[in-house]
Amino acid sequence: MKLLQSLLFLTLFMLGVDGTAQDPHADSGLKKVIVQEVLQVSSYTYLNVLEDDKKKWIAVPTIDAKLGEIYYYKGGMAMPNFHSTELNRTFDSVLFLGAITSAEAIDVNSGMVDPDAPKEAAAPAKQPTLNQLELNIEAIEGGIRIATLFENPQKYAGKQVKVVGEVTKFTANIMGKNWVHFQDGTSHEGAYDLMVTSQEIVSVGDVVVFEGVIALNKDFGAGYFYKVILEEGAIVK
Repeated sequence: MKLLQSLLFLTLFMLGVDGTAQDPHADSGLKKVIVQEVLQVSSYTYLNVLEDDKKKWIAVPTIDAKLGEIYYYKGGMAMPNFHSTELNRTFDSVLFLGAITSAEAIDVNSGMVDPDAPKEAAAPAKQPTLNQLELNIEAIEGGIRIATLFENPQKYAGKQVKVVGEVTKFTANIMGKNWVHFQDGTSHEGAYDLMVTSQEIVSVGDVVVFEGVIALNKDFGAGYFYKVILEEGAIVK
């Protein structure tokens, strides 16, 4: 009888007063989601998830997610009426995240499970920066290095070019454009950060190839002036 009472007490402790299981990480600000559907594209994984009994779409840099898995996240950037060209589908809303963490990894960090147990977690997202990074990004055939663009901008003005690099900062939906700070590890006389305007959605740390037209001395007002800028950049798959 005492054993049954102990088990009953433990069960009630692990359940809320309404009889539903409490999320042990709720106080941390993390949001819990359960995977209902997985769609993979070249650079992202789209997940239809259940959060607080409501379904929503989220997108993260490619992970190997499976139905029924539990993940946690913070923050994110919601994009309403988002159209995926690869999926040829328009979503009512997609929440884009730099990273998402498995329940197993969260529990390891909190000491709730054996740290030696098998686990899989997405790498932590890189932080936005305008500082010059030490990068070793291999040049692509037919592409232009950022240093070359800054060294001889007149040669490429009005021309379509391809540039490979890493996203160091991303700002969405300003003046109808997304704004991408882009570096490839090269520089010319202190110029290393190429601004790219695009309709593409990317995350800080993504290494992609943008193709677009080079414009010079673009003044968007409010102090936003660029000697060299790549406009309407599209990601080359």
